Amino acid sequence: MASAATAYLANKLLDHTFRNTAYTQPSAVYLGLSTNGSSEISGGAYVRKAVTNGAASGSAMTNSAKVTFTQATASWGTISHAAYFDAESSGNQLTAWTALAVSRTVSLADILEVAIGDADLTA
Repeated sequence: MASAATAYLANKLLDHTFRNTAYTQPSAVYLGLSTNGSSEISGGAYVRKAVTNGAASGSAMTNSAKVTFTQATASWGTISHAAYFDAESSGNQLTAWTALAVSRTVSLADILEVAIGDADLTA
């Protein structure tokens, strides 16, 4: 997955780096899913999942642990995008997003897993 930082994150990092403005990083980052790139999935037992990332290298980083989403209690549709958020539930900022290399349909009773190294972030 190639990714893009949101304007929110870019502004926070620029201010932090070049204006000495404090930026409090989130205590954890969460992976969310979308069927169209603009609307996060809701319902069917869907919740964002915490992501553990390895150290950045070469202006990129990737997940260092598998991410397993809760078993779907309804169809989530065809997942085409993933996004990083600064909190587990709504009302928090989207920090980066990406279109998936291969979309995945999640039906009733499916469990979506993101393998180690499949949730890439690039600067």
